[in-house]
Amino acid sequence: MNARCLALCFLFACGAAAAQPPTGTVLVTGANRGLGLELVKEYAARGWTVIATARNPRDAVELNALAASDHDVTVETLDVRDAAQLAALAAKYRGKPVDVLINNAGVLGDLDAQALGALDYAEFEQVMAVNTFAPLAVSDAFREHVASSARKKIVAITSRSGIVSLPGWRGPYFYRASKIALNMEMRMLADELRARGIVVAVVAPAPTDTDMLRQLIGPQGAAQQARPADSAAGLIDLIERVDLQQSGQPLFVDGTALPW
Repeated sequence: MNARCLALCFLFACGAAAAQPPTGTVLVTGANRGLGLELVKEYAARGWTVIATARNPRDAVELNALAASDHDVTVETLDVRDAAQLAALAAKYRGKPVDVLINNAGVLGDLDAQALGALDYAEFEQVMAVNTFAPLAVSDAFREHVASSARKKIVAITSRSGIVSLPGWRGPYFYRASKIALNMEMRMLADELRARGIVVAVVAPAPTDTDMLRQLIGPQGAAQQARPADSAAGLIDLIERVDLQQSGQPLFVDGTALPW
C-alpha cells in the first residue's frame, strides 16, 4: 500500500472515530415502562452503560429481557420514595462515575382524587413524593457520582403542565403543582452545583403515547401523539446539548426555553 493510500485510510479511520456518538454511564429511574424504558433502550443502542431502576423489577419483563441480552444494562430495585433503598443503591455504586442521572420516575396520580369536592390529601402526598421530593433526593444521593464523571449532568423530566403562565386547564391539580415545584427545586439545585461544573437539565418531552397520557386523555387521543422511542431519542439529543448556561432552565424537547 502506497503512502497516499495509507494517509487516506488514516484520515478515514479518524473521521469514523470522530463520528462515533459519545458514551458513558447513565442511571434512569422509573425504567420499567413508558418513556423510562425507551430511554434505556436508546442509551443501550448508543453503546452506553445503563443502570436502570424500577420499583418492582420482577414485573419489568421487557426491561429484564433487554438486560439479559445486553451486559451493559443492569436492572436495580429502587422505590424512589424509600430513603433506605436509595442510600443502599448510592452506596453500592460509590466510586462509580455517573455521567447522566435521569430522574424519570413520575406519577399522574388518581384523577378522581384531584377533583374539586373529592380532594384526597394522601394522594397529594403520593404525587408530590414521587414527582417532587424524589428527584431532589435521588440527585442528592448521586451528586458525587455525577461530579466525578466526564459529563456531569443531572436531568429532571418536567412537563409543560409545570408552566404557571399557561392559560386554562392543563392537567390535574396535584400533578401540575408537583411539576411547578420540580422546576423551582431544580433551578435551585443548578445554582448550588454550578461551581462544581454540574449541569442540571430540566427537559420536557412532547406529548407522548404512554400509559400516563392514556390515563389523562384516553387511548385514542394518546395514539395521535409522539411515539415513545422518538421522544426518548429527542430528549437524549437535547440532554447532550444542554450546558451550564442553560442549567436549571426548563427546556422543551426541541430546545426552546419554557416560560415560568
